[in-house]
Amino acid sequence: MKDGADFATWVARFEAAAARRRADGDPGWRRSACLHRSVLASIQRFQVGESGDGAALIAKADEAGDDAYSAAVRLFVGEEQNHARMLARLLSAAGAPTLPGHWSDTVFVRLRRMPGLRRELMVLMIAEVIALRYYRALRDGAGDPLAADVAARILADEARHVSFHSLRLSRSFRHLNAAGRVVLASLWWCLMLGTVTAVAVDHGLALRCLGLSRSRFVRDVCALFRAAVAASVR
Repeated sequence: MKDGADFATWVARFEAAAARRRADGDPGWRRSACLHRSVLASIQRFQVGESGDGAALIAKADEAGDDAYSAAVRLFVGEEQNHARMLARLLSAAGAPTLPGHWSDTVFVRLRRMPGLRRELMVLMIAEVIALRYYRALRDGAGDPLAADVAARILADEARHVSFHSLRLSRSFRHLNAAGRVVLASLWWCLMLGTVTAVAVDHGLALRCLGLSRSRFVRDVCALFRAAVAASVR
């Protein structure tokens, strides 16, 4: 199957997900949310990370010359922006504001804006697998129905995003020889380990409130990342 056909299928998947969201409607925002202050602070930081406009990624996708992939990337960015919107509404329901920015997001943005689509997707994949474990913890450990609903919706999207990015990365990695793939995958692991350690430290109090130790969070993210690398570097 040609790449364009693969990504046309992804366009259909994203569009189907959007149709389901419209049919299901939003969470019940009239409910208030009751969350520990450390969890609220953690959500504020994740909300900043979800709120980018995706312009750099879209530009790189357009340069790749695959119209179906470009269309799929735009739909992906739309889902990320919807995550930011829902997290902002969740914070509002809990009486907390959004943040104008955070140092962790600034670092990620700078890393993602390095030249090349593959580099951006490699950094983005790290964020996606961290998000997978974080939103599962928020869904299962927040003890708040509204927070659990929002986290479950985001989690369903993030699982799809990992597969989407793995497909594009696998197209990129296949142009490297075996030695090149090993070196790049090793550097990727180093960046991921540094990132997940920083997240575990920065969000440690919130993770504890959600029933997850820092070490367990790191181990679980590593397991998710191992599967993502296996799907991408082939």
